[in-house]
Amino acid sequence: MLNRQLRQIDTSYFYRVIWKRFRSNRFAICGAMVVITLFILSFLAPYVTPYSPDDLDAYHVLLPPSSAHWLGTDELGRDVLTRIIYGARISLKVGFVSVGIAAAIGTVAGLFAGYYGGWIDQLLMRFVDIMLCFPTFFLMLAVIAMLEPSIWYIMIIIGLTGWMGVARLIRAEVLTLRERDFVLAARSIGASDTRIIFLHILPNAISPVIVTATLGVAGAILTESALSFLGIGVQPPVPSWGNMLTSGKDYLEFAWWLSLFPGLAILITVIAYNLVGEGLRDALDPRTQI
Repeated sequence: MLNRQLRQIDTSYFYRVIWKRFRSNRFAICGAMVVITLFILSFLAPYVTPYSPDDLDAYHVLLPPSSAHWLGTDELGRDVLTRIIYGARISLKVGFVSVGIAAAIGTVAGLFAGYYGGWIDQLLMRFVDIMLCFPTFFLMLAVIAMLEPSIWYIMIIIGLTGWMGVARLIRAEVLTLRERDFVLAARSIGASDTRIIFLHILPNAISPVIVTATLGVAGAILTESALSFLGIGVQPPVPSWGNMLTSGKDYLEFAWWLSLFPGLAILITVIAYNLVGEGLRDALDPRTQI
């Protein structure tokens, strides 16, 4: 009972220290505010805007930004702000699901490679090296071109081609942890390898995964936008920042807002996630001074 209370106190203190370090980084706080705002807008989209992303209005085509349509309308009379807000749902979904897949695969592979070593480590790391030899974006283009364009295919493919960095990070952490005293103590009392890996080593090696996953969300959003821009990602009429850029490029000379505002949405979102990731990296680094 006393040990459990002491563990809870240590955990609470640890999280307070991390929060204190994180909030001292103004850029990270600004990035977190942008991310939180995106979440709120995407979940409350039907209540934030009076329009639907698929509402067509032939009498208000290619209108510039105004009080009625803050970011203007597109070539079909649809409200650009509404479509950007609904497009945030797609971007956030792709980012979190694909990074979740990559983090799960990379974490398991890195844990087993680092803990067991030997032929298991060699086999897994050589497979990682092989995967890293492929040009990831062109591999995704080839796979998606053979399949029917779908948001689920995009998320799965991004996840299956983005786990190698996580595996290397986790493996490096496990190599430094597997000979620590708390691991040796767990072995001495007969704890199984599975228990040691997932209950003792993983909690102490998860920090770089959190940082990498946060930065990976930004990369996944960029990848989805690029695929949608090329026409093999999210398909119209579903709003996506990438396919909004595609439709806006044909009207760039006289309807600049069709490309500018989706591009700014991608830029701001990616920068915000990068700032949060950098802030988490500094906060979780034990060498950082409070």
